[in-house]
Amino acid sequence: MDDAIQGDAIRRDAIRGTANGTAPVPLSVLDLVTVGVGRTATNALRTSVDIARLAESRGFNRHWVAEHHSMPGVASSSPAVILAHLAAHTERIRLGSGGVMLPNHAPLVIAEQFGTLEALAPGRVDLGLGRAPGTDGPTAAALRRTERLNEGADDFPQQLAELTRFLDDDFPDGHPYSRIHAVPGPVQGPSARPPIWLLGSSGFSARLAGVLGLPFAFAHHFSAHNTIPALDLYRESFRPSAVLDAPYALIGVSALASDDEKEARRQVLTGALSMVRLRTGRPGLIPTPDEAAAYEFSPMEGEFVDSWLTNVVHGTPDEVRTGLDDLQKRTGADELMITANAHGGDARLRSYELIADAYDLPGSE
Repeated sequence: MDDAIQGDAIRRDAIRGTANGTAPVPLSVLDLVTVGVGRTATNALRTSVDIARLAESRGFNRHWVAEHHSMPGVASSSPAVILAHLAAHTERIRLGSGGVMLPNHAPLVIAEQFGTLEALAPGRVDLGLGRAPGTDGPTAAALRRTERLNEGADDFPQQLAELTRFLDDDFPDGHPYSRIHAVPGPVQGPSARPPIWLLGSSGFSARLAGVLGLPFAFAHHFSAHNTIPALDLYRESFRPSAVLDAPYALIGVSALASDDEKEARRQVLTGALSMVRLRTGRPGLIPTPDEAAAYEFSPMEGEFVDSWLTNVVHGTPDEVRTGLDDLQKRTGADELMITANAHGGDARLRSYELIADAYDLPGSE
């Protein structure tokens, strides 16, 4: 088989997951590496390893981490570093970025980082890309060394094309970069490369992913009102490509299961309070359940929390399974990527275990 054709087939297989147990579609993990009050980044990163190992043993499809900056409650500012660590502690589960915020970086740097990850964990690395800064304006300016923040987002298609050229090592003759090689990469010999995903919370990346025939991941967990319009736009815009002959859409969903329904509510309220503080310019560590329960929300904050929790699937394992099933049917998502936001690692680990049990995923006792 021709190397190019074989490579395309490998990338297609890497994109489409396999549903295990009674799950309607593949289930995956989005890990925000959250840091709670009284905890440290070290604790959070150790929990990430525990979650990745659990996800691998229970038949989850992939484990992604997302780029965030200047947020005390999140320790995932360097996805490539975290993914290298997770690769050293797992064997089979796909690992990836959900995502790397491309305008924050030179495309060559991302090609080198993910070429290195592919060399460390061959055949199980995903490169998910977003166009938002993953932070506030001043922090984005510090990252990009410019105050012209819109320029990065506007140039996203060009940056994406450049990154793809570096990953494939195929700049045409005469191009200024034709003699530059991202290493590790194809210049060192035949090799696979991470499949590219586009991430989004609105229509821009949905349309671009469709036009380019790329898989698309939508951030339902914080932009639920845009989910169905964005997925419709992706599917309507889709053109078959070398990596996909039909659309493949993943959605991120906030979900937390507990043995007790009231405890699930206590846990997810910590994430809601964190979002209130973030949206009002007061980001901090993830509060404890007791702190969140005692917090006196203003009427406006209370409305936000009620709206926010409407899109957080939480409760007993059966309730969470029903909520996830309903969401998948409503959106037609090809894969569900679950993020469990809570103060402590134990609650997050327990949630993934209970969800795995609810769907009879492999490894249950």
